[in-house]
Amino acid sequence: MQGKNEQRAGLLSGIAAYGLWGVVPLFWPLLKPSGAIEILAHRMVWSLGVVAIALLALRRWSWIGELVRQPRKLALITVAAAVITVNWGLYIWSVNNGHVVEASLGYFINPLVTIAMGVLLLGERLRPVQWVAVGTGVAAVLVLAIGYGQPPWISLVLAFSFATYGLVKKKVNMGGLESLTAETAVLFVPALGYLVWLGTQGDSTFTSEGAGHAALLAGTGLVTAVPLILFGAAAIRVPLSTLGLLQYLAPVFQFILGILYFHEAMPAERWAGFGLVWLALTLLTWDALRTSRRTRAQALAARLSAAIPAAPVAPATSAAPPGTGDPASDPHSNPASKIIT
Repeated sequence: MQGKNEQRAGLLSGIAAYGLWGVVPLFWPLLKPSGAIEILAHRMVWSLGVVAIALLALRRWSWIGELVRQPRKLALITVAAAVITVNWGLYIWSVNNGHVVEASLGYFINPLVTIAMGVLLLGERLRPVQWVAVGTGVAAVLVLAIGYGQPPWISLVLAFSFATYGLVKKKVNMGGLESLTAETAVLFVPALGYLVWLGTQGDSTFTSEGAGHAALLAGTGLVTAVPLILFGAAAIRVPLSTLGLLQYLAPVFQFILGILYFHEAMPAERWAGFGLVWLALTLLTWDALRTSRRTRAQALAARLSAAIPAAPVAPATSAAPPGTGDPASDPHSNPASKIIT
């Protein structure tokens, strides 16, 4: 019963995390007239404050000393911080400049880019269905490039930056809350420096647009940290395959908002491109679920085989003929033979 409750809590946390990421396009326009870079800088500064409070409440500080003594890991975190800065900044700019649908496409094609990077950079081998999915994704980009009159750069940069971020995070191998703390700590000084400089130039909106606007800018820390904390709670409670399915909630919500709320155009060629992307993701999901079921079945069979002790072999001089009731000599009375057949 406890396990079911844990899984239910994890599933709800995952839905909440991806749901919040999906509706966040509603938040960024509230921060106008702040520009994308100013919003990004506030997001970095206030995020560090939020995650620091979370770590203080959870008393999870021991990892900091270990991290400081690992220059290679620090360098990887710096790379991750730089890449996610590009991703965050471009996403905020896209939403506030009428490109919500194109931004959602970036997160739709992100799994395809991640797979392609695994092949090119890590030497991973793809199953046939995965090759078909990647090929379909490439065709989708070509169709969209024709529709846009140029490659969908916003989508591609968002997809490649987030895939790179995921690759670096995989090598860093830290928890979500800890890694976000380290990344925002790296970004804190330049972000704060930019905000101070902006204030000295008289271009800061933090104090000039009233207390409500200042509170919204400070709220970027919560907007960043809360979904990640929920995601961390889900990641330890539900299978990876479930999280893989939930990840599509965010771009689906973003796409719906782009069409219905922001009223962005969707000509026929763009629908065709998105249709190919969704076909590719359907193939990937089907292949992942099929492989997961097969792996679980093989693991179960292996555990059952290991749990059944091997039948002792009787010495040749005392072997009983088959059918005399000796379980070691009668294949029909051997439990292992029944499972194998």
